[in-house]
Amino acid sequence: MEQQPAPRDRNWLLVLDGLADPVSRSRDFAHRALTAWHWLPTERPAVRDAAEDVLLLVSEVVANACLHGGGPGALVLDCTDERLRIEVTDANPRPPVVAPAASADPGRPGGHGLLIVDRLTRSWGSRPGASGKCVWLEVPCPPEGLGAPAPGS
Repeated sequence: MEQQPAPRDRNWLLVLDGLADPVSRSRDFAHRALTAWHWLPTERPAVRDAAEDVLLLVSEVVANACLHGGGPGALVLDCTDERLRIEVTDANPRPPVVAPAASADPGRPGGHGLLIVDRLTRSWGSRPGASGKCVWLEVPCPPEGLGAPAPGS
C-alpha cells in the first residue's frame, strides 16, 4: 500500500483582529488544520486525545486574549513532525500569570485556563510583540498523527 506524503503546509495563520466570535472561529480553524494533518477524524485514541487537547488549548488561549488582552490579533498553528506550536497575539503587553489553584473558586466558571494550559502542554510562555504580546504553547505531536490516516480510520 502506497503511503501518501505528509501535508506540506503545516504553518497556518488566522487573523482574528475584528472578527466576531474569535473563540469559535479559532476552534473551527484549528479543527480544519488538524483534519488536513490527519489528526481528525480518527479512531486512534492517542491521536484523537491529542487533537481534543489542541482544540481545548486553542479555545483557552484565544478566550484569554479576549478577556485579558484587549482581543486577539492572530492565531498561528505551526506543526512539525515533533511538535505543534500554537501562538496567539493580543494588544496587552503584560505576560499572562497563572493564578494559584487555591485562589480559583471551583464553584465559579473561569480562572482555570492557564492551569489547563500548564497541564496539557510540554512548554508555554509569552514574548513581547510590536504592540502587545504573543502567548505561545507547544504540545508533542502524536507518533502516528501526521501523514496518511491509518487503514480503517
